[in-house]
Amino acid sequence: MNGDVRYLSEEVEIQLKRGPTGLGFNIVGGIDQLYISKDAAIIVTKIKPDGAAHTDGRLQEGDKILKINEHDLRNITHQQAVELFRNAGDDVTLTILQQVGVVSGCK
Repeated sequence: MNGDVRYLSEEVEIQLKRGPTGLGFNIVGGIDQLYISKDAAIIVTKIKPDGAAHTDGRLQEGDKILKINEHDLRNITHQQAVELFRNAGDDVTLTILQQVGVVSGCK
């Protein structure tokens, strides 16, 4: 089976419980530290082994985090995002944008 892989973006909500080492992932981005040209998104760059995100399994490297506990992360600085994560409490809800690969067409 041959086909084209196309990527669609899907908005997903994830609940994480902060563990002893935090939420278990690293982020980059913000309006002052563009990780992708012309895109100020907060992006997951690393999932730490045995952390809350790794244990849950849904958050992936490359995901864009749109909200944390209803706080919009679009158009904020990197440091503002870090502070929101630090002060988010033990039960955290993330709204993320994930790319989903879809195979279409058979040749």
